[in-house]
Order: sequence, then structure tokens, then C-alpha cells
Amino acid sequence: MARKRMIQAMNEALIEEMERDPSIVLFGEDVKASLFGDTKGLWKRFGPDRVRDTPICEALISGMAVGAAAAGRRVICHMMFGNFVYTGMDAIANQAAKLRYMTNGQIKLPITYLAVSGGGRSAAAQHSDAIHPVLANLGGVKVVMPGSPADAKGLLKSAIRDDDPVFFLQAAGRGGEPGEVPEGEYLIPLGRAAIRRPGRDLSLVAIGAMVRPALKAAEALSGEGIEVEVVDPRTVVPLDLETILASVRRTGRLVVVDEARDTCSVASHLAALAAERAFDALLAPIRRVTVPDCCIPYAPVLERAILPSVETIERAVRETLAWRRPT
Repeated sequence: MARKRMIQAMNEALIEEMERDPSIVLFGEDVKASLFGDTKGLWKRFGPDRVRDTPICEALISGMAVGAAAAGRRVICHMMFGNFVYTGMDAIANQAAKLRYMTNGQIKLPITYLAVSGGGRSAAAQHSDAIHPVLANLGGVKVVMPGSPADAKGLLKSAIRDDDPVFFLQAAGRGGEPGEVPEGEYLIPLGRAAIRRPGRDLSLVAIGAMVRPALKAAEALSGEGIEVEVVDPRTVVPLDLETILASVRRTGRLVVVDEARDTCSVASHLAALAAERAFDALLAPIRRVTVPDCCIPYAPVLERAILPSVETIERAVRETLAWRRPT
């Protein structure tokens, strides 16, 4: 395995898949220039018939994706920022998410939407939303959130080969983080969580960008004799609930870290499912570490103040472990 950054792993996956399948087309905003680096070299390698810049019009881009996929292409649609999904939502929510069902499977829509999601780069309120709860609620799309370069490659390749619409959300500010990435054919099935660190005292479910601070918090707490099990769902739709609940039953305690806003976050959904299906195993109330229900600030100091951090995760773990049932 070679050590690569997440953006490099994504670029490698795109090249491998486009070489493997000539039906794949990729288009979106500034994909030729590749401002993020994930589509670097693709236009030169595969030509303008398969890699195309589009106007800055997300309604057009998302509509093109549905039409091209319905006509037999396997589409990679680059939306750039997660917030831009809002302006392309009609074709996504009313067409991509529903057409396979409404045509009784006669139309397949193999579309992979790429977007940077979340804060951490001082990109301000219109470029920093963690959009996965909105997408997860549509009921007809899959949502992938890699937490490492290896996962980025394996999950992206699986997403591209899927016959349903898949949103592949790269965590903002995470493209430069290095990690070991397998060479060649490497796929991770959608809907399979990973135990990033085993532990006995508490289950810490960390979504997407939250995996890294969760692991750092677990490492720090280990020095105090607290062994936290870190679970990375990797995909929020489909969700590997079996692995998450098995962890909760082992430890008896659950903290969920989600960069989404607190109201209707995926953390809220996971907390409800754990309370519903593993209530008998819980030794303490479930805690959620999320973002306040407000816009993401531009100022770095304010942005850091509201995003989940190693410190806020550690505090939630300690409070959960300290809880005792009232007598």
C-alpha cells in the first residue's frame, strides 16, 4: 500500500473506474481545472466527450445527471460544495430519488454525486453545511461519508458501480490528510461500518469528518484508563445498524458525534434507534455531540467554537461515564 491523501485516493478511484467502464461520464463545475484536486488530469486523459465543465447552474447539472443516467450512461456529477445541492434539489429529490421506484425498476439511475460537505475551512455559511441529514431523509438515495483515504477510494469505486443515486460527501478540510491506500482493485461495500478502535467502556459513533477527532479523543482518554470503542458507519444510507447496536450492547453506553446541526441530525436518528432497540443494554443516557442550530460562521475562531472537537468529545464521554441512576 502507498501513503496518499484523500483527494489523491479519490482521483485514483475516478481514473480506475473511468478506464474500466467507458460508459462513465463526469461533469460539473470546474472539473477541468479541478479546484479541489479530485478530478485532476481527467479531462486530459479522457477528453471532453467524457469530462465536461458545466455552467454554474446546479439545477442544470443535477437535471443533466438524471437524463444522462436514464439514457444509459453511468454518471459522476460534481456539485462542488454540499450547499450547492440545495439549488439542484428538484432533480435530485423529485427525479433521481424516485424514478426507479416510479418506473418499477425500468429506469436505473447510476449517478454518483460528489460534494465537499461540512465546515472547518472558513468557507462561510453558504459553503459549510453538513448536508447528509437532508439527503438521508429523501428515501431514495444512498449517502457515503468516508473518514480516511483508504475508505475514500474503496467507497467511491463502489458508489460509481451502484445502480442507484449515491452521494459521496468528502469532508471539508480533510482532502490533505494522508493514509495508507490499497493499490488497484479495492472496493468497500456500501452499508458496512468499521470498528476503528475497540473498547469496553463506551461506544463512540463518529460520522465522516468526526472520525479523526473521535480517535484522538479515544487515544487521550485511554491514558486515563478509559477504553472507548470508536465506530465509523462509513455510510449513513444504508446504515449498518447491526454493528452499531452490537457495540452498544458490549459497552452499555453511547455517544454519537455528528457535524450536522443538532435538530434532525443523523446523531438524533442513531440515538433514537439505540434507545428503541438496545434500551435494555444502556447504562446511561445517550449523548450527542453536534453543531448548534445556526449558520456556520466565517471567522475561524467562531467556526472552531461550534464544531465538534476533541475536547467536546472527551467531555461528552466523561459525562456519560460519570452518570449514575438517581436513587
